[in-house]
Amino acid sequence: MKHLHSIGAAMAAAALLTATTVGAAPTASAAATRYEAESATVTLGAVASDHRGYSGTGFVNGDNVIGSSVDRPGDVAVNGTVVSAARSFPSTGTWDDWATATVTAAVDAGANRVRLTSTSAAGLPDLDSLDVEPTAPSADYQAEDAALTRAAVATNHTGYTGTGFVDYTNAAGSAVEFTVSATAAGTAPLAFRYANAGTTDRPMDIAVNGTVVAAGVSFPSTADWNTWATRTVGAPLRAGSNTVRATAVTASGGPNLDRLQVGTAADTTAPTRPGTPSCSGLTPNALTLSWGAATDDVGVSAYDLYEHGNKIAEAPGTATGQRLTGLAPGTTYTLAVVARDASGNASPASVATECTTPAGSDPPPSRPGTPAVSAVTSTGATLSWAASTDDRGVVGYQVRSGAAVLATVAGTPPATTTAVTGLACDAPFTLTVVAEDTAGGWSPPSAPVSFTTGACRSDGGVPGSPSVLSSGWTVPWGIAWLPDGRSALVTERDSFKVFTLTTGGTRTLAGTVPDAVTTNGEGGLLGVAVDPNWSGNHYVYFMHTAAEGNRIVRMTWTGTSLGGYTVLLQGIGKNQYHNGGRLAFGPDGYLYASTGDAETPADAQDKNSLNGKILRLTTAGRPAPGNPFGNYVYSYGHRNPQGLAFDRNGRLWEAEFGNAKRDELNLIKPGANYGWPTCEGDCTVAGMTNPKASWPVDQASPSGIAIVRNVVYMAALRGERMWRIPINGDSESVSTPTSYYVGTYGRLRTVAKVPGADQLWLTTTNADNNGGAADGADKVFRIAIG
Repeated sequence: MKHLHSIGAAMAAAALLTATTVGAAPTASAAATRYEAESATVTLGAVASDHRGYSGTGFVNGDNVIGSSVDRPGDVAVNGTVVSAARSFPSTGTWDDWATATVTAAVDAGANRVRLTSTSAAGLPDLDSLDVEPTAPSADYQAEDAALTRAAVATNHTGYTGTGFVDYTNAAGSAVEFTVSATAAGTAPLAFRYANAGTTDRPMDIAVNGTVVAAGVSFPSTADWNTWATRTVGAPLRAGSNTVRATAVTASGGPNLDRLQVGTAADTTAPTRPGTPSCSGLTPNALTLSWGAATDDVGVSAYDLYEHGNKIAEAPGTATGQRLTGLAPGTTYTLAVVARDASGNASPASVATECTTPAGSDPPPSRPGTPAVSAVTSTGATLSWAASTDDRGVVGYQVRSGAAVLATVAGTPPATTTAVTGLACDAPFTLTVVAEDTAGGWSPPSAPVSFTTGACRSDGGVPGSPSVLSSGWTVPWGIAWLPDGRSALVTERDSFKVFTLTTGGTRTLAGTVPDAVTTNGEGGLLGVAVDPNWSGNHYVYFMHTAAEGNRIVRMTWTGTSLGGYTVLLQGIGKNQYHNGGRLAFGPDGYLYASTGDAETPADAQDKNSLNGKILRLTTAGRPAPGNPFGNYVYSYGHRNPQGLAFDRNGRLWEAEFGNAKRDELNLIKPGANYGWPTCEGDCTVAGMTNPKASWPVDQASPSGIAIVRNVVYMAALRGERMWRIPINGDSESVSTPTSYYVGTYGRLRTVAKVPGADQLWLTTTNADNNGGAADGADKVFRIAIG
């Protein structure tokens, strides 16, 4: 049994008593069966619909009493037996935010009874639905029954299954080939049971039906030849008979191989692209979004609705329209639809549609009083103002620097004072206050107030005023310095062009990357990196979107032109948004790449998927030795990571877009799980790693990062600022972040350290689809760190 699905645990919530009876399928299925909570048996609780985001016709809201069934921990029981005691259901932030908790348990063929019972006086969370996804046991293939090449059956060690195991000859090319059967086409887990004494890794290429699907898979040492371990890779199988071949790639040969277990193939066919959306029924605070239905070989289970890459709503798979509420009057929304099947496969995003809500007849709130400033420090100040008035009531205030939001106050009525933090030291600020009413209308800004923050601390230096190094750019995305330290390669995302840019500001076209395509969103020509062994090869690496997905490729730069296009890694899923794209070489000489979840959040937790990850690979395109899972994956649980930088101790830092709550700065460790989609920002889920710093999404939306004198500098898009985050010495913690240039230069995309100098290059991205500026409006700034 899988997926106690869409359980929304609010910050301070009603608990509930729910007993759910379900009929579980007796055999494996690629799709989960959903049981709506409102159709279950409920004790000490009631069906409700007063929050958003649920599936079906409502959700169950129970009483806050111990013993209610359905941290708000609860016991999960199947057919009267507790299978997960005091299961944690932590906060999801608000009652409109839903999360998924997953439990694995044995079920009977036919009907089963699943019961959730609260174990604290807080009761349980709101329960939306239960997804049941049965799984079948793996098919078992003994190595001694396979076809052998330069290998032999042996029995001189213990612990094997069957009648023996296969001992590879110590030679490259020795192989074992299995003939396996699959009931349906799709990607299946292949689990190889092996033993490997000594300290030498014995990597193998895994081929299916003659095609290598996983190159150089690591089979590291086990304690001795009597100790067996399992290495699992995902591989595409066709329905019916398949060959699976494990071939040694070094002179050490392969490990001792006991057996191959083949799991059930998963559905890997994504739905078709939904039809172009249209808007109707527009009011100042709502609209109806309609779209053409997608199709799927199994069935569309849901549609995800996105506004500029942020998911704002979900509709059932049978729907072709959804009412969106809580919108702001007189505001343009750029909306797209993604279809999803029960296996989590996401379609390409629909064509985006712009919908503008009318201004409405409700008069906006009055202008707040002129703010007064007090308690000024080097990083912040306190603002107070006279309240705004409104015929329906004021529900919030924003403190702004230009159009950028620095602080938000909510309440009924809201307070008229707030602390503004994260400001740059020794810097002038001019701020205003605006009020929001119940209809989503905004007042005119208050009269401005100006002040200067306190003196700077000397730790790590502080950035000076930017000067324009080069103009006339259109979405400059990646920067990689050439070894001379006097020029860098700079990519443009949407034109697919690569330029050289010198420290004196001279820009020259280097060439265009072949096969690059746009996604009309965040895809295109993205990151760039220069080979650390430049003198011997003149290799340059790019990440770009192509017809089949995102690729990591290699080219040769002669000093005047780019050539020798070679694909190193493909099969990284793409979509309109969430493509990741940053490249960086580590001190170990291996290439690190950030990949987004391509709007399929479940892929971020799948260690066999290339999406939602930090990848680590060799310059030949193979998984780097020592990777924690024996494939390309270095860390996982990422939503849309775009910033990568190494500190003076060789540690990797990463900046990541959140969904609707928190953006993150993470310290990356091999094999660590960074939480998405279970967590966004800090969380208390065991096994998931919290960020070192996080921000509301309207204050950051981070892209590139760089480190100068042990300080992380982070470029922010939606936040329209550059964040300065000092690392605390050689520890794993950071000091309070502060922001610079708030609202001054627009959307900031990439920041890069200038070699041999305490300087940064900083690029804007105002000519992208979110910024709306004309092509050629972007700039590259130079900043001195003093």
